[in-house]
Amino acid sequence: MSQPLLLVEDLSLKRNGRQILNRVNLSVQPGQVHILLGLNGSGKSSLAYTLLGCEGYVPDSGRILFDGRDLAGLSITERARLGITLAWQEPARFEGIPIGKYVSLGMKEASRDKVSAALEAVALPSKYYGYRSADRTLSGGERKRVELAAVFAMRPRLAILDEPDSGIDILGLNDIAALIRRMASEGTAVLLITHRDEMVEAADAASLMCAGTVLFTGSPAEAREYYANRCTPHLEALGSQPWDPSLPEVRQALASNGAERLARKEG
Repeated sequence: MSQPLLLVEDLSLKRNGRQILNRVNLSVQPGQVHILLGLNGSGKSSLAYTLLGCEGYVPDSGRILFDGRDLAGLSITERARLGITLAWQEPARFEGIPIGKYVSLGMKEASRDKVSAALEAVALPSKYYGYRSADRTLSGGERKRVELAAVFAMRPRLAILDEPDSGIDILGLNDIAALIRRMASEGTAVLLITHRDEMVEAADAASLMCAGTVLFTGSPAEAREYYANRCTPHLEALGSQPWDPSLPEVRQALASNGAERLARKEG
């Protein structure tokens, strides 16, 4: 196997006295789609912000290697120059700027044809959306697609997609999955962060995140089965993370995978 494009080793982070990331280990190969599944609050977005170098997300220990280079001390801008980009879970709003202009901002050599191709890749007709204003009149799903079009247009070496399926209906998931596969086929490695296990169909490899750590890595099919049998019952029993393991009801639910509460619910 080739050297990983992204290698995360024993990465830990505390914020406001709480352990957010706990010895995370993860690797993404060049041109690979690697899905990171986890319940809301499990630390997925915090990992994304740490990889990108966001303020307040400097790891306490461990390291992040990108193409063999240690990213410690590098700013967001410096990491972007290396080819790392992030599609935020909540896309930014640029009031008044045309969508086509927004999509072109990160392109090395912008052109109308390339912008049109990026918009068409996310099922937004360029004839209509190219000159439309990127403002509050866009729906959440439309803003998410615009953000993905901008990332696609950049042609990054590594695209971290944080919940790209949020605000997207079931039919639209096929468009997102097709875009992700296209990005990989054109040389972009994708770290796909989501809590929706339907998205595993677009992945080459998968990891599961729980309580700030990666607890399983394997094939997408294995990860989906593990998620359904172990993670989803915990969500049913305890709700979104973070959980307080000092509480008796939390310890009981973790020990039983939430099966007791599910049995009561079904009965």
